[in-house]
Amino acid sequence: MAQVCEFKLPDLGEGLTEAEIVRWLVEVGDVVAIDQPVVEVETAKAMVEVPCPYGGVVTARFGEEGSELPVGAPLLTVAVGEDAVPSAEGGAGAGPLDEGGAGAGTGAETSGNVLVGYGTGAPVARRRRVRPTAVTVAAASVRGSGAPAAEPVPAAAPGVVEAPVPGSAPGPVAVVSPLVRKLARQHELDLRELAGSGPDGLILRADVEAAIRARGERAAASAAVPSAAAAPVGAAPAAGTAPVRVVAAGAGQETQRIALRGVRGAVADKLARSRREIPDATCWVDADATELMSARAAMNGAGGSAAGPKVSVLALLARICTAALARFPELNSTVDLEAREIVRLPQVHLGFAAQTERGLVVPVVRDAHARNVESIGAEIARLTEAARAGRLTPAELTGGTFTLNNYGVFGVDGSTPIINHPEAAMLGVGRIVPKPWVHRGELAVRQVVQLSLTFDHRVCDGGTAGGFLRYIADCVEQPAVLLRTL
Repeated sequence: MAQVCEFKLPDLGEGLTEAEIVRWLVEVGDVVAIDQPVVEVETAKAMVEVPCPYGGVVTARFGEEGSELPVGAPLLTVAVGEDAVPSAEGGAGAGPLDEGGAGAGTGAETSGNVLVGYGTGAPVARRRRVRPTAVTVAAASVRGSGAPAAEPVPAAAPGVVEAPVPGSAPGPVAVVSPLVRKLARQHELDLRELAGSGPDGLILRADVEAAIRARGERAAASAAVPSAAAAPVGAAPAAGTAPVRVVAAGAGQETQRIALRGVRGAVADKLARSRREIPDATCWVDADATELMSARAAMNGAGGSAAGPKVSVLALLARICTAALARFPELNSTVDLEAREIVRLPQVHLGFAAQTERGLVVPVVRDAHARNVESIGAEIARLTEAARAGRLTPAELTGGTFTLNNYGVFGVDGSTPIINHPEAAMLGVGRIVPKPWVHRGELAVRQVVQLSLTFDHRVCDGGTAGGFLRYIADCVEQPAVLLRTL
């Protein structure tokens, strides 16, 4: 007989306790293989796919797209065993799930690899639908075990997913981008009401933004002429929609209350904790970056002679940071409050701040101390692309030991950055701009940058922090200083 196994939302690690269901990748009645991704979830750190440790027939799904589930809550149930998968004639019987997939006659066999963002690398079986009679049998076995059974869901066309807006009519929607779906949920838009401007009617981000603007214009026009049938102000949004609440503030005005959750909520919690626990201090210095920019131009072959990817300023600064941390290891550490110990870390896992559509994230370059400029630059480029696409895993967003923050991209010169808890320091870099500068005893126009270091005063004093920052500035002004550590 088939055995019904319940798969719960696994431990996401790094203190994550809940996740939002973005998109179901399987439907009730689908045959799944061991370690096949079954649902796409978004945590406070990344958007990832969850692999199911069981192989068999999906008999129930729990949670609508757009809803949040805590760790340990049921995700779905799978009927496993020889009777779970139907034969070609429509009856239950043993047989392979698909070519390259796991067999169905494995009982309650499970891989155990259920961490978000981590699979086993095993071949993933292609989905196939189960005949209605088989679904009825599987669902009946679930009801007999006391677990709720979900109704079969119609299959969507390839590359097209269902709209995540609750209460809408069934049917596929031509949208494939998770960011587009998230934007629609945040503004409570029904994607089925939009006409896509992309190929084959694909709904693009521009289509959603245009609909948001149009709705805002209609709302402004209606606000000028109040309607007796207006909806109550401050009403709670529908389940699974963005937590935005509108509160009346006067004629023609309104106040928005936006819940702190997801990435924004995680950032808020971490920054608040940093301010509460870390006695930070900041020092800064202006540096002449003219020689650094010249060295970068030479590396990139100003005359077209250099081969390979271009070296970025961020990659050069990251390499300078690893050299400085080798000389001042106090700043590559953390504080163990319970043991009242400063823990100096042997490896440098360098985080860098990246602004994305999902908000500010800090991807981590692993073992940056063992990489050269080219390797660091390639990894920064890879992580940045993944961050913008929302593909970063929790492992790529955690474990940093020092952070580099290039706020110069926003056109500002200086800042006092907040330390990325539980690290001990962060280097901030402003924009590099032409300024008057005394060079070799004469006034000249040079490329000047402001560098700021925020550090945990528990791990070192101002002398160590000043020495670290001065070494960074020396390397920026005279890149040849780095040759001693290469």
